[in-house]
Amino acid sequence: MTDITIFPDRLTAMSEADLAALPAEQLREIHFNLAQLVEWVKKAQTKTHNAMKRRYAEQERAARSEAGKDFGTVHFQDGQIRVTVDTPKRVSWDQTQLAEMAKRIAASGDRVEDYLDVEFSVPESRFTNWPTALREQFAAARTVKPGKASYDLTADSEE
Repeated sequence: MTDITIFPDRLTAMSEADLAALPAEQLREIHFNLAQLVEWVKKAQTKTHNAMKRRYAEQERAARSEAGKDFGTVHFQDGQIRVTVDTPKRVSWDQTQLAEMAKRIAASGDRVEDYLDVEFSVPESRFTNWPTALREQFAAARTVKPGKASYDLTADSEE
């Protein structure tokens, strides 16, 4: 990190308006230092998570075996510490197979929506390459919203 001119306690007390009114160099410094801090925290969290995974792997396996479950929450003790491990179930579906099943459901006369959640989307790259007449047909179904802006502040001497 660079030399800090605005310390965390002062930064916490500042309003967004106070921050916006800072000289550009100080705002860049805060932005840079916070980005470095976030990167450090992510690395430290990953390392700590992996250490806990290594330390508790056997106890977790035993607790899951005893509870008879592969997913969800299990608890066990490490001395005076109660350890809770939550492993969520992540389900994914083969889209090609589901599309075939949807065709069979529709062919049998049933409503596909009674069995599957159906969501249609058009990749933006395709939409922009369509002929104007086709784009106009789809335009009423299209909503465009701005995403979250990102900012990068760089001192001229850093370029």
